Amino acid sequence: MKIISTIDELRDQLRGQLRTAFVPTMGNLHEGHLSLMRLARRHGDPVVASIFVNRLQFGPNEDFDKYPRTFQADVEKLEKEGVYVLFAPTEKDLYPEPQEYRVLPPNDLGNILEGEFRPAMFPGVCTVVTKLFSCVQPRVAVFGKKDYQQLMIIRNMARQLAMPTEIIGAETFRAEDGLALSSRNGYLNAEERAEAPFLYQTLNDVAEQTRGLQTDLVALEQEAMNRLAARGWKPDYVSIRKRMNLQAPTREEHLAGEPLVVLTAAKLGNTRLIDNLEI
Repeated sequence: MKIISTIDELRDQLRGQLRTAFVPTMGNLHEGHLSLMRLARRHGDPVVASIFVNRLQFGPNEDFDKYPRTFQADVEKLEKEGVYVLFAPTEKDLYPEPQEYRVLPPNDLGNILEGEFRPAMFPGVCTVVTKLFSCVQPRVAVFGKKDYQQLMIIRNMARQLAMPTEIIGAETFRAEDGLALSSRNGYLNAEERAEAPFLYQTLNDVAEQTRGLQTDLVALEQEAMNRLAARGWKPDYVSIRKRMNLQAPTREEHLAGEPLVVLTAAKLGNTRLIDNLEI
């Protein structure tokens, strides 16, 4: 595996490649990330991964400085997966001058759910992904469904901006107890880690009641938040939305069988976890 930090060297290395499959990450790789590499290989060749902790998507009181950085271990894992190139730019490599041009998602998708609680996130994600796509010029790029709203925003962005990159969504990789794998899981202490699967249990409970055509979805959402709070969680939201655009369904749409997804974000101790489940 070739490790490259500069844009010029990356472009030289990939010149002439027409089937590149790309997996952007922020490092601290776990089995969920590695499953993305395997999926990428099924859709293209060579496989290119990136590791870059993107300051633009972190708010002023978020965990940019303490975000786990495990570069050498990440390199070893990617080598075992047969990744062709690891693009690992420094901030100076990717942002050699202040990044004054930004890519903004539409308000009706970018300012809800995660966008409401982390307003810097999606402008930062859209900007860095656009720049990484410009550097790598992949035919396909793989993103995990755990970040459901992010996947939708990136997919819509690529389509509307006519990017020559197909966006592939990968199913959420879970531990045996149901907890969605995340780099931030490493922040959990032993007691919190034992409690963490309750978030996924809550999603399953909400999904089951929604499939049963329980029509007061707002009440379902509030009941789920109350259950989390009663166990010591600090929920930001539990929200049932339409898969197509993440807007709230009407009662008529729900009863007509509109495909839905339930999404949640909640703090356990000092660790904020997100998850979702399609209904």
